[in-house]
Amino acid sequence: MGGMIEVTPAITLDEREIDERFIRASGPGGQNVNKVSTAVQLRFAIDASPALDGGTRRRLKVLGGRRVTLDGVIVITADRFRTRERNRADALERLLDLIRQAAVRPTIRRPTKPSRSQRAARRDDKTHRGRVKRLRGTSSED
Repeated sequence: MGGMIEVTPAITLDEREIDERFIRASGPGGQNVNKVSTAVQLRFAIDASPALDGGTRRRLKVLGGRRVTLDGVIVITADRFRTRERNRADALERLLDLIRQAAVRPTIRRPTKPSRSQRAARRDDKTHRGRVKRLRGTSSED
């Protein structure tokens, strides 16, 4: 079971870092719904994972929101499908999507100032506009 899951070219998770538990689902299941544990609950300890850097960890905790426990474990429950396998794949894909989103570093916006020529052009334009508008008024021929 100790395979590796490639999340991004830079991030590879060890399958052993993901804890799976099967629970009874509230979703579709037909006659099996109260007998078979088809829903899956994935648990992934964010802080314990050697694959993630500090920034990714922080962003993952924010993105995880309510799904993150106080001790930094992200819990994903999947019960959309009737089979264990589909729910497992669904939960894993959702976890990997969150990690991929967290791995993207947000671009920092650096404020810029308009150049001197841009400021001058803006002033000239304002002057011109004002002149045009002044000339529009009704002429005073009493």
